[in-house]
Amino acid sequence: MAYEVAAPKYVRLAQTLQRRIEDGTYPPGSLVPSENQLVQAFGMSRPTVVRALDLLKRDGWLESRQGYGTIVRGRPEVVEQKDQRGREALERDESAASGRLVGVDRVPVPPRVASILGVPKRTKVLVRRLLIEDDGEPVELVSSYFPAGLVDGTDLADSAPLRESLRAHVETRKKVRFDHVTERVSARLPSPEEADLLGLPKGAPVLSVLVVACDVSGQALQVADVLLPADRQELEDTYRLG
Repeated sequence: MAYEVAAPKYVRLAQTLQRRIEDGTYPPGSLVPSENQLVQAFGMSRPTVVRALDLLKRDGWLESRQGYGTIVRGRPEVVEQKDQRGREALERDESAASGRLVGVDRVPVPPRVASILGVPKRTKVLVRRLLIEDDGEPVELVSSYFPAGLVDGTDLADSAPLRESLRAHVETRKKVRFDHVTERVSARLPSPEEADLLGLPKGAPVLSVLVVACDVSGQALQVADVLLPADRQELEDTYRLG
């Protein structure tokens, strides 16, 4: 049985501050509110605020300057690089990937995916889970979810790696066209199974790039949750697929 693991308070606070940097509330070069101001504004303890700020500093969003305070660096380069994770997840040939297919199964849809696919909670959807490795070390876990109606007439439910990209396979078999992709980057705690596959210690967060591939009408055809160990390395970008 799969369980949704709620992110701890410091991760949720970091996500909120990250979104404010993205939307221009805290522009690059500006000072973020002080620890005291954040404690009062969010009703959280000082240790929680400190951990959230430390997480954003570690990932390159913020920088401490002696005698000046904590300033906004803006969108870090590492996140810019992650913007193309969606295209990679769609275009990757499973049979040629540097890694292995670790699961193909019908599972209860995660709540965050159910709302995107427009299906009721606890509906079973197909998930293909691909673990990407670098020199034998797991560096990325991609869980691709498909609604039942899109699986019929395809090889998506087969346990063998596809010899083409997921996008190409679905477009050919179902006569649909992937038009655009939206990526939402956030931090969260992995499930026990995800942590085990990625070789993470207990309590280690991951960056989740939630990739939503849609047709021209905006209907979601595929949702991929790309997990990246935060120590080895909501944003939103939309781009067109050629």
